[in-house]
Amino acid sequence: MHHPLKKLRAKEVAPQLKRGQPAVPVWPTYIGTAKYVGTSPSGRVTVYVDPTLGKPGVQNAKDLLSDSDRIVAANDNIFGTTGGPVSAIVFAIGGATDGTGGADHGGCDYATGAAIEVCASFGNSARVGALFEAELSECSMGGNLCGASTGEALSRWCAAVTSNNALSDFATAPTWAQDGMPDFVDHTEPTDQDPDSIGCGMAFLSWLMSEGQTLNAIAKAMVSLGDSGTLADLYQRLTGDSAGNAWPAFMAAIEGLPGGITSDDPFGHAPQAA
Repeated sequence: MHHPLKKLRAKEVAPQLKRGQPAVPVWPTYIGTAKYVGTSPSGRVTVYVDPTLGKPGVQNAKDLLSDSDRIVAANDNIFGTTGGPVSAIVFAIGGATDGTGGADHGGCDYATGAAIEVCASFGNSARVGALFEAELSECSMGGNLCGASTGEALSRWCAAVTSNNALSDFATAPTWAQDGMPDFVDHTEPTDQDPDSIGCGMAFLSWLMSEGQTLNAIAKAMVSLGDSGTLADLYQRLTGDSAGNAWPAFMAAIEGLPGGITSDDPFGHAPQAA
């Protein structure tokens, strides 16, 4: 998912609103006229759509609205916190209407990142919900991790477990394996755009969960460790073992995989959120 921290545009003159509709937020990149779809029963998620997408896009937006309170509840459970209100717009990011355009938001908390953009996925709204959770989860990181390889791996795992892995084609762990499995356990890359470091993180979290660690415990520990924390530090925090043992233990586990790394969950122990 692509979610750069960027300076927002000056607010444009909003279109005339119908009575009872909230003010349209300033989106990170979308510059069209957003159509209001609705607000979830909890009041925490307001959904818009690019009206030029027609009925398939509107259906994506309606499905996101219907599922949004489940997603935010699952996200709250993962992080052990209660998130703030957000808005989301469904449009064809990069011209894509199959979800491959990804998602975006501005800052990395509920104050600066609450305007979320998600790519339309005609006929497969589960992908839209997964993209929404990827960005929502970063708001729950409270300014930590978002924009780093560790935070990107965590956000992708949050998306996977809340959507039955609807974004399996976004997998990066196989790329990391094909590129020689460089060590991104002992150091963190300050980017969310490097497939090797993200892929290492995805496989590492899969391994931790196969060892009995929960995604909830992982998320809380990673937020606590912050931007400077490494996956090795996470291992030490969760297991009590030395951080220096994280990489050797992880590599030994990978060597024992009968089929190698063909997905972001090579150890096959992904939990499913309620």
